[in-house]
Amino acid sequence: MVLSFPGSTKLKEFLTEKILFGNEPSPELIAILLVYFVQGILGLARLAVSFFLKDDLGLTPAQVSALMGIAALPWMVKPLFGFISDGLPLFGYRRRPYLILSGLLGAGAWMALATVVDTAWAATVAIALSSLSVAFSDVIVDSLVVERARHEAAKDAGSLQSLSWGASALGGLITAYFSGFLLEHFSNQTVFGITATFPLIVSIVAWLISESQVERTQDWQTVRHQVSQLRQAITQKSIWLPTAFLFLWQATPTADSAFFFFTTNELGFQPEFLGRVRLVTSVASLLGVWLFQRFFRTLPFRTLFGWTTCVSTLLGMTALLLVTHTNRAIGIDDYWFSLGDSLILTVMGQIAYMPILVLAARLCPPGVEATLFALLMSVTNLAGLLSYEFGALLTHWLGVTETNFDRLWLLVLITNLSTLLPLPFLGWLPSGQASDVTAPELSSLTLPASPATTLETELSAVAAEKELITELQQ
Repeated sequence: MVLSFPGSTKLKEFLTEKILFGNEPSPELIAILLVYFVQGILGLARLAVSFFLKDDLGLTPAQVSALMGIAALPWMVKPLFGFISDGLPLFGYRRRPYLILSGLLGAGAWMALATVVDTAWAATVAIALSSLSVAFSDVIVDSLVVERARHEAAKDAGSLQSLSWGASALGGLITAYFSGFLLEHFSNQTVFGITATFPLIVSIVAWLISESQVERTQDWQTVRHQVSQLRQAITQKSIWLPTAFLFLWQATPTADSAFFFFTTNELGFQPEFLGRVRLVTSVASLLGVWLFQRFFRTLPFRTLFGWTTCVSTLLGMTALLLVTHTNRAIGIDDYWFSLGDSLILTVMGQIAYMPILVLAARLCPPGVEATLFALLMSVTNLAGLLSYEFGALLTHWLGVTETNFDRLWLLVLITNLSTLLPLPFLGWLPSGQASDVTAPELSSLTLPASPATTLETELSAVAAEKELITELQQ
């Protein structure tokens, strides 16, 4: 028996059109959004990790940058997680069990940080395991998003990506201020213990995923078939050229670790204020998602990347005013300057990053959605790792330490100018906009006959099951 309440239809229409960007509310959509939401909530421990490495373990800026690069390694092998998810189901399911396991792994990693970790190497392992937890769950939920995005109309291209990343930004927004507030009153280990509860949400909502059970628990033939599909897909010029550009765009060195030491050791920013900065950047991320969805979604990729790169580089140079204390000379307080700078740069960065997600989703051919999307994303993550390692080398070469910031201005200058290096390769991107990148570009692929249990067959069954469930609910 289905109960109907006055105004429920209007409420559903409001949620669908205004809140969910045209996506019908469903238990699976709730599960998808909650997984992304948890990814944002895990930012609660971001400041605690930074202070733990800096103060409790006594690491230098270069060491912290190198360690964070190593801890990001799980994001480099996301295609492996895609292969495992697509071809090696657990207990007859490809998605749900892996989400449950990833949540349990994340909870265990954060509890280890809260209790037994007291060396740099142990911290690296624990942080890497927590990263593995998020990376694996990200592959699973990304595959669900890609499957749904395939059925989007051209006018709705990118709506689910925008909604998903909006959920992540909302999670970050809720915990942003508290990441610093808690550190003012509790130890780093206490914050880690609180954070350990959030990955369990992923394990719980995994049961909301609508998934058909497959007959075989292991199917290496499917994996071999997917490797063949993946090999043929990545040899397409329309895929590897944009991927190469995204790699160059993300691989430029960063000064983030050195800048954190400067703001805490030189400027004396306390955890509570740094939490406020994170709050501002979380709001800015949401604003960036909304601006992309409202104004920039229809712009050609080349135009959008070109302008956002140039503007972000120009605005990034304003950090020179802070590291040289010039802002004080012109009457701008360090705190207000940092807040304004973080706000503007985050908005620009989010607008520039959204097309990456849309482009990657539109490039994925049927049969290897999780694997190819994970591969495209892992390329940008590998570039991010190189960005941290290049930044660590520059920080070391320039002699920037936890107390010596004399040449930090040069580090900021070099890292900002390096972001302009990919601009000569803008021609590698598609000339059109997101809705122009569709299956016809990949339809010329000659793929081998699919075995009966390929993901493509499974998706048809899952889609039919979803339609049946929807009809029963109505």
